[in-house]
Amino acid sequence: MILRSVLVLVLLVGILSHASESLRFELQSSQTKCIAEDIKSNSMTVGKYHVVKPNEDHPLPDSHKLTVRVTSSYGNNFHSAEKVESGQFAFTAAEQGDYMACFWVPEHSPQITVTVDFDWRTGVHAKDWTNVAKKGQVDAMQLELKNLFDTVQSIHEEMFYLREREEEMQELNKATTSKMFWLSFLSLFLCLSVAGLQFWHLKSFFEKKKLI
Repeated sequence: MILRSVLVLVLLVGILSHASESLRFELQSSQTKCIAEDIKSNSMTVGKYHVVKPNEDHPLPDSHKLTVRVTSSYGNNFHSAEKVESGQFAFTAAEQGDYMACFWVPEHSPQITVTVDFDWRTGVHAKDWTNVAKKGQVDAMQLELKNLFDTVQSIHEEMFYLREREEEMQELNKATTSKMFWLSFLSLFLCLSVAGLQFWHLKSFFEKKKLI
């Protein structure tokens, strides 16, 4: 039991650590790329993005600017920006589910490739601990304790979330098993009914022909 709890804790720490990693990807003109993130309700999420300049000595041309949309699985819009080279968004998820960040580059001839840096953080990773330290005027030890406390709390919430998902899956499995049982019973009943009708028809046919 202890080993299982340790493994779950390590797995959750790995998941939380992965949620804080930044992503770099390429987009060709007139193409769209969407990135999904599963976010629990009442969780804070922060995203930052910017276009990597092909030439640092020159301003970014309009052909390399992005159109960005962030929406929930229910279609609610949380962020919208058109023809920008950088931006950020922050909100508290009102509903649980997959949130989608979509990036689009306008059509251009000849075709161009745009490189985008995107950093999307959720939960405890969404907090800017540098600003917390500056505003709260806390020392390094207090800052680390606050960070650890929020991490443990986030792991605790994640464990309850996974438990709820497991219960939902169990209920779904029970409902599916019940439906399959009744479907099998109905199929068996129909097969027996058809066999009975065929037997009755053949018996009537043979009796009319006086074969039996």
